[in-house]
Amino acid sequence: MYEPNVIGDWHEYDEHAGLRVRVHRLEAAEPPRGRDDAAAGLTYFSVRVTVENRGTRHYGIHLEDGQIDVRVGPDGEGAFIDWRNSQFIEGFDVHPLRRATAVLYAAAPESALTHVDVQVQLRVDEEWTDRRLWAGGTGVLEAPAAAAAGGAGPGSLAHQLSAYLKDRTEPGGA
Repeated sequence: MYEPNVIGDWHEYDEHAGLRVRVHRLEAAEPPRGRDDAAAGLTYFSVRVTVENRGTRHYGIHLEDGQIDVRVGPDGEGAFIDWRNSQFIEGFDVHPLRRATAVLYAAAPESALTHVDVQVQLRVDEEWTDRRLWAGGTGVLEAPAAAAAGGAGPGSLAHQLSAYLKDRTEPGGA
C-alpha cells in the first residue's frame, strides 16, 4: 500500500518518465460563475491539480470529471463538486518543461473542511494511472493567530506533520 501525499507534494509516475502531478492551493474560494443552488448552506473551496512534464517527450493528458474525487471530514463524506465552474484538462499534450492545471470548485459544510482528501486518477496517452491520494485541509476554521504564525498552531496539519517528522528523526524514534 502506498502512503498518501500531503496537499502540495509532487507525485512522480514511474511508468511515465518525467511526468509528475500535484494537488495544491486548497483554499476557500467562491466560484467564478456564481454558486450552484445545490450548494446552499455549504462553504465553497477550490483546489488545483497540476501536471508537469520534466521528461523528453510529450504526453497526452486527460483529467476530467470523474477522475478527481473529493472527500471531506473525519468520515470521508463526498463533497459537492461544482462541475459548471470547474476547469479540466481534456486531451491536452503536455510537452517537455510545460505544465497543465485543472481547477476544481467544490463545496462542503465548513466544519468538515479541516480534513480534505483529494484522489486523482490521471489518464496518460489513453492509459490509466494508479489512483493517488492527497490529504490536507483548508484551514478555514483555524484561529487568526495561528494563520498569522503561518498556520502552525497546535491543532494544525502543519504542526501534526512537524511533530510526526521530529519523532521519526530523533534517536529511538519509530
